[in-house]
Amino acid sequence: MRKIAATYIFPGGQPPIKNGILTCSPNGTIIEISGNNEKIGEQAGLEYYSGILVPGFVNAHCHLELSHLKGKIEEKTGIGGFIGKINQLRNQETENIEKTIQAADRIMWAAGTVAVGDISNSTLTIETKRNSKIFYHTFIESFGFHPSRADRAFDIAQFVQFQFKEKGLANCIVPHSPYSVSKTLFEKIKENAIIEKSILTIHNQESESESEFFAHGTGTILNHLQNNLGIDISHWEPTGKSSLVSVLEYLPAENQLLLVHNTFTKQEDLDEIRKMRSPENTFFVLCPNSNIYIENQLPPVSLFREESLNICLGTDSQASNHELSVLSEMITLQLQFPEIKLEELLRWACINGAKALKKEESFGSFEVGKKPGVNLISGIDFKTMKLTEKSRIKRLI
Repeated sequence: MRKIAATYIFPGGQPPIKNGILTCSPNGTIIEISGNNEKIGEQAGLEYYSGILVPGFVNAHCHLELSHLKGKIEEKTGIGGFIGKINQLRNQETENIEKTIQAADRIMWAAGTVAVGDISNSTLTIETKRNSKIFYHTFIESFGFHPSRADRAFDIAQFVQFQFKEKGLANCIVPHSPYSVSKTLFEKIKENAIIEKSILTIHNQESESESEFFAHGTGTILNHLQNNLGIDISHWEPTGKSSLVSVLEYLPAENQLLLVHNTFTKQEDLDEIRKMRSPENTFFVLCPNSNIYIENQLPPVSLFREESLNICLGTDSQASNHELSVLSEMITLQLQFPEIKLEELLRWACINGAKALKKEESFGSFEVGKKPGVNLISGIDFKTMKLTEKSRIKRLI
C-alpha cells in the first residue's frame, strides 16, 4: 500500500483538496482519498511532494504510426503542404517504423498518459499496443475521395480491423476527413458505425482551405487532390457550406463523436451541430501544439468554453508536434488563454478524454476502486493556481 500526499490533489470529480493524501494498493487501485486542508503531520511511509497530484492523462488524438516522421516536415506550411509531405514520406525508412512506434509509446507512458485514441491506417502499431501499459482505442481510418475507390477503401479498413480484433484490441472504422472521403464511402462507414454502435472520430476544420474547398471548390486542398494525388475530381460539386455542416448527416447522432482540431470552427457550425445531435455525446478534441506547427493558429477556445462544449486534448503525431505530451498541450493553452482555470484544463486532459473513449469507469478521476494512474505536476504557480513554462510531469503510478 502506498500513501502519497502533495500540496494539492485534483481528484477530477470534486474540488481540489489541499494537503490531501491518496492511498493506493500495490497495483494502483485507489483505496482512499483524504484531506481536510490542514497541514499534514509526519506519518510513517508517507510520500510527500511539492506540487499537485492528478489522474493519468488521456490523449484523445494521436497518430502513433507516423512516429518515424518526427522532425522531417517543415513547420507552418499549412495543411496542403503538410499532407503533401505526409504522403511523400510516410512509406520511406520503413525499417525504423516499428522502433519509433515503440519509442513513442514509452514516451507517452513516461509523460503520464494512461489512454490514447490512436489513428491507424495499417497494422503497424498492433504489437506495440498489445504489449503497452497504455490502453489504446484504435480508430482505423478510411479514406478515398473518388467514389470508385469506396469499396476497396472500406475493404482495406475491414481487413485492418480484423487484425486488431483478432488481437483483442479496441477499435472501430472511421472517416479521415470531410475532404478525403466520398459520399459513397461515408455511407459505408455510417452504416457500419450504426451496426457496431462504435465511436466515430474525424479530422475537422483543421485549415481555412478546407472551408474554401467546400464553399467554392478552390484552394490548397483542391491542389493537393489534383496535383499531389492525381485524383480526378470532375464529380465534385462544392456544397456552399462549411465542411463540417456538409458531412454531419454521415455522422449518426446516436454514435459517440470526436471532432478533432476544430481550428476554424465557427458559431454557425456549433449551431448546426446542436440541431442534429446531442452535445452530450459530442467531443471537441484540441491539439494546440499541432495546430501551431501546421497552421500557426489556435482553435477558438473562448467560443468553445462559452458554448460549454465537451473539450478534451490530443497531441496529434510526432510528424506535427515536438513531443507527445498532454501536459505540454495544457501549458500552451494556459499561456494563450490565462483565464482558463487549472481545474478546467485538468478536466479536459483527464475525465473528458476518458468519457470520449468511453473508459471513464477506469480512467480520468481519483475514485475508490479505479486505477487511473497517478501523476505529479510540479512547477505550479500556487499564487494564481496556474501552469507555467516550468511545469513538469512525473509519473508516480
